[in-house]
Amino acid sequence: MRVQRAESNTYDARVKRSKPTCLARTGAETWECVARSNPQAQILQAMKGMITLRSGRNRRKWIYVLLLMGLLGLTGCGSPSSASMETSSEAPSEVAQAAETTQEEQTELVKTGSMELQYAENFAVDYYEDGYKMLTTLPDSKRYLLVPEGQPMPRGLDEDVSILQEPLQNIYLVASGVMDMFASLDAVDQIRFSGQKQENWYIQTAKDAMEAGDMIYAGKYSKPDYELLVSEGCDLAIENRMITHSPEVVEMLQSFDIPVMIEYSSYEKHPLGKVEWVKFFGALTGKEAEAEEAFAEQTEILEEVESGEKTGKTIAFFYVTSNGLIQVRQSTDYIPKLIELAGGRYIFEDLEDSGSGRSTLNMPVEDFYAGAKDADILIYNSSIDGGVTTLDELIGKCNILKDFKAVQEGQVYCTTNDMYQQSMAIGYLLQDMHTVLTDDDTAKLRYLFLLQ
Repeated sequence: MRVQRAESNTYDARVKRSKPTCLARTGAETWECVARSNPQAQILQAMKGMITLRSGRNRRKWIYVLLLMGLLGLTGCGSPSSASMETSSEAPSEVAQAAETTQEEQTELVKTGSMELQYAENFAVDYYEDGYKMLTTLPDSKRYLLVPEGQPMPRGLDEDVSILQEPLQNIYLVASGVMDMFASLDAVDQIRFSGQKQENWYIQTAKDAMEAGDMIYAGKYSKPDYELLVSEGCDLAIENRMITHSPEVVEMLQSFDIPVMIEYSSYEKHPLGKVEWVKFFGALTGKEAEAEEAFAEQTEILEEVESGEKTGKTIAFFYVTSNGLIQVRQSTDYIPKLIELAGGRYIFEDLEDSGSGRSTLNMPVEDFYAGAKDADILIYNSSIDGGVTTLDELIGKCNILKDFKAVQEGQVYCTTNDMYQQSMAIGYLLQDMHTVLTDDDTAKLRYLFLLQ
């Protein structure tokens, strides 16, 4: 993997210098621009890519691209160098090899079993002979077939199945909550492209990888650096639900034969359902054993907390928006369930807007006051605005809070800024809530702290 990246550095520098002329509107235009930037260097890369093409339609598209690249290489200015002549002489054999590979005798998939899940309801993993795996995200019914290295492409696949060729080494990770799962699997080295800048990561292994240059920023979800992703061979984009607001980005990535996967852990109703997505990514990265171990650690915490005291105290979990509204969690979200498991009760027990598809609701301050003024505990969600450090800061955001029971009794807490990225820490957040509810020693809190 490191060797491939070293080879691409020179070309990447040329692409960056030519960026103003390569900001194309369509996939075909960008491919043509990339080809013009360095035809010989890209012909070989594209030919090798043909081995793992996903469908007959895509094969025809790439053949057109290869022809275009070849013509551009032949019509370039000046006489060909000895290096380019060597590339040209290698090209026919590489093309023939790619063509032979796509026509090899293909195998049929024989299912051997499926992954057992305890809490997650929004993904499935099926196993097949010879190491093939089919990963399915259920909310959008998308399927991804993992083809083991050295194994042939199975025949009879439906057109909507995305092919992922192992090993995956150049993942573009936009769903920031997934990074913690990769870290727990010791699989961060399979992520080449980040949707977050280095300073925005709270996951230390991600920060270290970006500082070392092993992971590079490739743009946010709505504006990825297509040229960078294409030139360095991105093999999968992992997005969160925000990408549904930018369908043109999905279309563009797919036009470059980059599969797009949306993670739906936020759809899970049980907190450990969210955590169990680590098994999905364990299957994706070939780290099933590590995933089982990481998940077991969180389930042990749940069992310990469930055996503890049930206080029945009420908690309001909220955030003050920039326009003065109060954002709270719907009662079907995982946070209310977490409060229940910790032995408490969410103050808005019947708050639900089933048609919105969101986990949160915004309400006027007056409605929040009516519903939460007598809550035993307030928890302020700092994951959006960076949070507050004192009780006075919080009251400054919403003056009416000073009349709340929890404020007057000193039972106001705030989440740490990194909580939203710590997807594998839900068990520890559960412990924190149980500690708060039982008036235990707050000095041992990890993701909550008392506002004073």
